[in-house]
Amino acid sequence: MSEQSSCCAPGCCGDEAVSQTHKENDEIRNKVRETYAKVAEASSNSKSTGIEASCCGVSDDVDINTLNSLRLGYSNDDLKNVPEGADMGLGCGNPRAIAGLAIGETVVDLGSGGGFDAFLAAREVGESGKVIGVDMTPSMISKARNNAEKAKFESVEFRLGEIENLPIADNTADVIISNCVINLSPNKARVFEEAFRILKSGGRLAISDVVASCELPEEMKNDLELYSGCMSGASIIHELESFMATAGFNDIKITPKDESKDFIKDWAPGRNITEYVVSAHIEAVKP
Repeated sequence: MSEQSSCCAPGCCGDEAVSQTHKENDEIRNKVRETYAKVAEASSNSKSTGIEASCCGVSDDVDINTLNSLRLGYSNDDLKNVPEGADMGLGCGNPRAIAGLAIGETVVDLGSGGGFDAFLAAREVGESGKVIGVDMTPSMISKARNNAEKAKFESVEFRLGEIENLPIADNTADVIISNCVINLSPNKARVFEEAFRILKSGGRLAISDVVASCELPEEMKNDLELYSGCMSGASIIHELESFMATAGFNDIKITPKDESKDFIKDWAPGRNITEYVVSAHIEAVKP
């Protein structure tokens, strides 16, 4: 067989590998989108039997969602200051705790869901500020827009899009927040490149996310249920630091929150997932 006709002719193997990667990435995105569409529908349906509450689940029991949010670091005042239905008990922390938001700032929320963090951020940046939420699930965008309209949050808007390809102009944001979403991306390096692009000079990241404390077993990595549940897609800390540094960020700081294991253990009962992942605060600055 000639070199040109073989599988490894110039460009052939590389093209095949790229094609396979795109296929796998699309499979992951479709699974995540499907999972969160069910979350949005369940939280909007008073007759729903509910989904197990976790990073990727929701209950139709308001008290359970409240308990989850309190465990993540939100206050009772926070829960009272958002439209009804915005708090679905999702996430793995409270990114606003490290954001230091100020009046007049423009905030972008990656993976904004029903708008919970976006609405709280809007109260902190005031009428002179602006909050843009981005989510790839149409039903979540619809839910968030309805919530904003009902509660008259005029400085908040929600845009449909992927966090790897943000529908936002260069140099727009003072701050990017995100709550347990970047781990769901199959291309995290691209997420941080996009975050860098839309931040103004001096802009900052304030992210709560799940990170891996050690390499996950292959059977966990390949489990799409664990992936859409914010677990098996977690990157090891030094990988995330490399992604951010390569994108151009300075002052990178990743702080694992060991206390998060108390609620993460409930996400996959019997799987010993807390041996591998933990929630963390992720911070960085665009020079």
